[in-house]
Amino acid sequence: MGYTRISWYGVAPTPVRQRYLFHAVLFVLTFLSTLMAGTAWAGRDFTAIENWGAGLTYAVLLMTFITAHEFGHYFAARAHGVQATLPYYIPMPLPWLMPFGTLGAVMRTRSPIRTRAALFDIGVSGPLAGFVVCVVYLVIGFLSLPDKEYLYAIHPEYRTLPDIPSYGLTFGDTLLFAALRHFLVPPGAFVPPMNEVYHYPFLCVGWFGLFVTALNLLPVGQLDGGHVLYAMVGKLQHRIGRIVVAVLAIVGSGPFFELLRQLLRGDHPDPLMNTLQQLLLPLLDGIVALVPWAFSGWSGWLVWAILARFLFGISHPPVDDPYPLDRRRMMIGIIAMVIFVISLAPAGIYDVPRPDVGSVVRLATYFPQ
Repeated sequence: MGYTRISWYGVAPTPVRQRYLFHAVLFVLTFLSTLMAGTAWAGRDFTAIENWGAGLTYAVLLMTFITAHEFGHYFAARAHGVQATLPYYIPMPLPWLMPFGTLGAVMRTRSPIRTRAALFDIGVSGPLAGFVVCVVYLVIGFLSLPDKEYLYAIHPEYRTLPDIPSYGLTFGDTLLFAALRHFLVPPGAFVPPMNEVYHYPFLCVGWFGLFVTALNLLPVGQLDGGHVLYAMVGKLQHRIGRIVVAVLAIVGSGPFFELLRQLLRGDHPDPLMNTLQQLLLPLLDGIVALVPWAFSGWSGWLVWAILARFLFGISHPPVDDPYPLDRRRMMIGIIAMVIFVISLAPAGIYDVPRPDVGSVVRLATYFPQ
């Protein structure tokens, strides 16, 4: 979401002919798919059109966030005389495949970006605009939390339980989300746990928007963070990008090593499995003994490492501009890095199994952008 494909070479083409009808159709289809997703988050049957009203708030909030992010890029591009398309919204009307109802939007530039200042402004404007919208959502969401009856209306079975269950689809916490929750929620108010946040549209979209903003600010290739960091430090971004992708791959591989560890702990009559147990299990157990959290990362980071390698690129394409950014832009770039840190959810979005299922492995759900 928020992926901005930038042109780098050649002579500036003629002004872009916008395909207004096509963009409008994609917008409507994406609004409908987010409407379905919001209905599913509300615990209603999203296949019944008469239930779609339950997802209206969610859909409006999410489409507003995506639009703010994309038009932040668009207006910055136009301000620098860079030809750009309007956003291509991407619907995903299959909540079981992508529960948020959309894969975001894509904007493409159609003329080269020739200065680091223009590259920086175009790259940073989308995340900043989206971040402001998300903060507003979260402030409203935490200040207007309904009581427990709201959640009981969605999950009547919870009334018979001593506590809200801790299993199910769970959003990983972020520094900003946790801070706003701590300072804004009135004393004594019911605060939904992170495995129930998705039933609360302002909190759900606010969390999702923060997470998407952080993903876009990863300092690799043609993600927004790659544009921003390259504009700030030039070719040093290449080295930082490789380090970041390596870390993502290592952390994202952890859950699969934990799965392998648990598999090897079983009683297997197969000779090959016995050999693997003897060779690998002591090593894996030793790693866990030394670093207990080594295998508890989010598997989605591995997916993002693969996307960076084969789609976004790791190193940013060169911009032939020897002039460094001015002090004001460098300060904004540092602010963008802070936003990345406080918006990032290291645990991603994952599934906590029911205790009676017997699974001991926390396998993260793949969460595409």
